[in-house]
Amino acid sequence: MAAAASLEYQDIRDEVRKLCAQFPGEYWRQLDREMAYPSAFVKALSEAGYLAALIPEEYGGAGLPLSAAAAILEEVQQAGCNGGACHAQMYIMGALLRHGSDKQRRAYLPKIASGELRLQAFGVTEPTSGTDTSSLQTTAVRDGDHYVVNGQKIWTSRAEHSDLMLLLARTTPKEQVAKRTEGLSVFLLDMREARQAGMTIRPIRTMMNHSTTEVFFDNVRVPAENLVGEEGKGFRYVLSGMNAERILIAAECVGDAKWFIDKASAYSRERVVFGRPIGQNQGVQFPIAKAYAQMRAGELMVREAARLFEAGADCGAEANMAKLLAADASWAAAEACVQTHGGFGFAEEYDVERKFRETRLYQVAPISTNLILSYIAEHVLGMPRSY
Repeated sequence: MAAAASLEYQDIRDEVRKLCAQFPGEYWRQLDREMAYPSAFVKALSEAGYLAALIPEEYGGAGLPLSAAAAILEEVQQAGCNGGACHAQMYIMGALLRHGSDKQRRAYLPKIASGELRLQAFGVTEPTSGTDTSSLQTTAVRDGDHYVVNGQKIWTSRAEHSDLMLLLARTTPKEQVAKRTEGLSVFLLDMREARQAGMTIRPIRTMMNHSTTEVFFDNVRVPAENLVGEEGKGFRYVLSGMNAERILIAAECVGDAKWFIDKASAYSRERVVFGRPIGQNQGVQFPIAKAYAQMRAGELMVREAARLFEAGADCGAEANMAKLLAADASWAAAEACVQTHGGFGFAEEYDVERKFRETRLYQVAPISTNLILSYIAEHVLGMPRSY
């Protein structure tokens, strides 16, 4: 793909690309067949320091800005790999960094940065509440110097491969708070201990290899010292990390779109039918060209959202629009790529069908495109709240 503009962090991008070259399509295809976790890939990213990009240097990380982390994840996806196996660590640890105590930061961040500990699990979504986070039913009741947790989480990806979980639970009953978002608290759960004391993890087999699960808590005791920040303010803590989450996943979608566009463009030049390359036909050209334009729009919005985030400015609208535009671009590019390849697009060896399934997720997660549109309507355009 011709470079439309100079890219930031080119040295980092080059090194990420070299690392990803060690994990070609066959590596991912084999994992996909077995629904297995890419442990070797995650280990390589950890050892290279990329998963610690946002952790300050004083805690053993690289201390890079969000835009650098976005560049890392974009390159991972453009290389045909899947950052979904480990991307959560980048945005989950923000709650610990911003709201955790000095003791918590010093106890956990250096080990997360080195790869000794994995903070990959984010326990928020529940079967009955879905995106309505304030209605979650998992409770954490204070009992001496512990909290006792009961409830269930769903779509908790990487739970089987994480040492720690950032858990959101209700500590004050909903009927006893003035606002529905109050009374929720965040805990740093040691999953190694919890597995032996009332926590059960059940894998959920899905259309793509995403290592997602449902997690059950049956009187799981969590030390009170593992409460992150103040009791009852957890919703705000989680919310503060969602803009980073949107921006980073949008960057991944940009990378996916570039992979599909490169793949489709190359195939359209090489595939000859009726004595001419199929890429000579406008019916083949136009969807790919349109997906490219959509990708560029998403890419630019990712940059703008990251710029505002790094400046400490309100970037809620931009972060959500970046995710919307980039996810739509990656899906449009995926559709165009499959259509360009015809029957071969469904063949495992081309990797198109695998990436097609993987990028479809981001029309729904971590927030659906419809909810983003509702957000824009209400918070940007001043229209009445729809939900």
